[in-house]
Amino acid sequence: MTTEEKVEEVEEAEEAVEKTGQKPLWLAREEKLLELNTTSLSGDAKEEAIQKIIKELDEEGYNVSKSGGKIMHLRWAVDDMLEVGRPLMQDFNDAIAALSLEDVLDAYSATTNFIAKLGETWKEIRKVENRLDIIRIIQETKLDLIVKKAKEMSENEGVRYLIEEDVSRENIIRKLAITEEKLAEVEAEIAKEKAERARVAGLLEKVEGKPDLEKVKHLITNDVAEELIIEMAGVDKGAIEEAQKAMEEEIKEQQRKAEEEAARKKAEAAGPALEDISSEDMLDHIEAIREIKEFSDVEKEIRTMCEQSAIPQCLVDIAVSDPDKLDELEKEAEG
Repeated sequence: MTTEEKVEEVEEAEEAVEKTGQKPLWLAREEKLLELNTTSLSGDAKEEAIQKIIKELDEEGYNVSKSGGKIMHLRWAVDDMLEVGRPLMQDFNDAIAALSLEDVLDAYSATTNFIAKLGETWKEIRKVENRLDIIRIIQETKLDLIVKKAKEMSENEGVRYLIEEDVSRENIIRKLAITEEKLAEVEAEIAKEKAERARVAGLLEKVEGKPDLEKVKHLITNDVAEELIIEMAGVDKGAIEEAQKAMEEEIKEQQRKAEEEAARKKAEAAGPALEDISSEDMLDHIEAIREIKEFSDVEKEIRTMCEQSAIPQCLVDIAVSDPDKLDELEKEAEG
């Protein structure tokens, strides 16, 4: 049987109960027998018990008294119970209670194993028409076990777990006793994580075939969390530390170059040192400074206009701090 066929069979089992809203007759009958004391069912007591069950089932809407076939099935079930020495549902319930979550992960296989085990003793379990009912019960057991596991987690982790297990929204809210808003909050978190995974997958496509070091550096540069880098890039913590160290060295080198460039630009903007200025340029600069000072005696304004006129910084500093020295420099330049 294919996976699709298994799923379809499980869905049919769920739909069968939803349509009728009533427990299958064979289960209702066996539950009635579970209530009986098998050691006292002899002679008239046996028949009285059978009639009592018929009446109770009639009251529950099964109309057993109006069907000879249903009555015969009840009598056969009583005979089987007396032959084995205990009710079928006793073994049934014990077998269900013994199931672990690992046992029921595949409801189809779990049902097959369940029927094979109990069917050795109870032929009722082996009937094909009862299989869908057993699948439904296995499904319900699986849900109960999944919910039990979820309740052992934190609230958010439990909700996530049930979502991953494809539990319906209605069941998640009802079984965990949470609000619609809480479920929506966790769903939003999951959606955000999926979007991030898609983004990282796109980033990895851009460095496909490149060395791990380059891949990791690319992901770090694009603000990908370490856990996601390890998972999606298939690297370990050591690879991330190696990439971070390499990037730190690159940053230091970039900073060094940036500082050198800034110093170069600053020196370039400041102009030549005093001793490097030619006599001719010195006279031109001093003349320009004097013209500027005729417009303003405010230091900030003087410096701004001198900068605009490309006057060396050393002469500007003299002009605002020791203007008399300009006369000395002028005489020296004139020779």
